[in-house]
Amino acid sequence: MTNTQAQYYDEWLLDVPLLREFIEQVNEVRQREPNPQKIVAAIRPHFAKLLADQSWLPDSFMAEADGESGMGGKIGMWLLYRAGDGGLAFSALVLPPEAQTPVHDHLAWGLVGLYRGEQDEEVFGRKDRGEHEGHAELVVTERNVLKPGDFYELLPENDIHRVRTTSPVTSVSLHLLGNDNGCIWRHQFKPEVQEVAPFKSGWLNTDCREYEAPD
Repeated sequence: MTNTQAQYYDEWLLDVPLLREFIEQVNEVRQREPNPQKIVAAIRPHFAKLLADQSWLPDSFMAEADGESGMGGKIGMWLLYRAGDGGLAFSALVLPPEAQTPVHDHLAWGLVGLYRGEQDEEVFGRKDRGEHEGHAELVVTERNVLKPGDFYELLPENDIHRVRTTSPVTSVSLHLLGNDNGCIWRHQFKPEVQEVAPFKSGWLNTDCREYEAPD
């Protein structure tokens, strides 16, 4: 953690009892457990409970972007909470019908669950070792069909993916990440031309804090 990051406070863009209870449980786990796999395993039941409750997330956090967003098109990235130490962010990703995200990574452990609508997910593996700047060779390793209540883990072996809305209504997924994923520099891939570049997706409802770019 840098000195700059240490000066930040926890930021609640949505503060309701069920969400606050969930975040407190997650923070308790990550403060006592350094292993990403064990963190994710311990959080799973709490995440499933939150994902199953359709009463706590307001419509304002399920809205499409008004114009072009950092993820492209009208894709909405709404921050709900982020920790002052930069080690946790919880957000809603809103995808209009037939829209899809770019292929991207996360650079952190995480859990992603579908709250509304339906999605397809493609998971990619990297064949090269990043020896050449701007070049990446990806292969699809997994395809998943997601319905409300379904969720999956993000770990180093499945950190690169793309999701697409397949339902006639906008899809909303909840993202719990072990970093401030809207504001760190991460990677966007173009598998069809074997290209990769740093990108920052940003948040629609708050400014970014500054973090260092990845190598």
